[in-house]
Amino acid sequence: MGNVILGLLMLLGPQTLYSLNLQFRRGPSLFYRASFGSLQSALRGLVASGYVTVHEATESGRNKRIHTITDDGVAAFHAWIRSPLAGGDLEVAALSRLFLLGLVDDVDERRDILEHIVEEVERELARLEEFAASLDEQVGEVPEEYRDVFRYQRATLDYGLMSHRAGLAWFRDLADRDDGS
Repeated sequence: MGNVILGLLMLLGPQTLYSLNLQFRRGPSLFYRASFGSLQSALRGLVASGYVTVHEATESGRNKRIHTITDDGVAAFHAWIRSPLAGGDLEVAALSRLFLLGLVDDVDERRDILEHIVEEVERELARLEEFAASLDEQVGEVPEEYRDVFRYQRATLDYGLMSHRAGLAWFRDLADRDDGS
């Protein structure tokens, strides 16, 4: 979440926690769930890391804490967006980078990032297909009383396979036609 916040601060400029929360709901919440408390906690971590500074301001008689990204924060963001996808949720990791990819100035770097996303989706899809094949080999060993359970669990895996195939095709198409314009 911290990297998405850094990207939003780069994109939008200095923000209060409340305006960041609103911006999250308008964009990243389409693929990334974040509560007000988790945003607040992530901001504290970014401040402690030196990636964000905070200053107090009074606006219309109200005290506000304004968060601004630092040069170290910009460098951390750029290191993250170019780094391999990591974590348990490939879709969130890929879409977080895609949402902020326009902050990378170099067209070739953007294409490289897209190609890395494609490669990771391909690897994850291969893992799911291998798992599906191993399950299918064992279907005859499933006790009768668990066949319905197995059927719906296998259907869930089928959904994941379909979703990864669709995502892979979509990311490939985007990478193939991305010319920076």
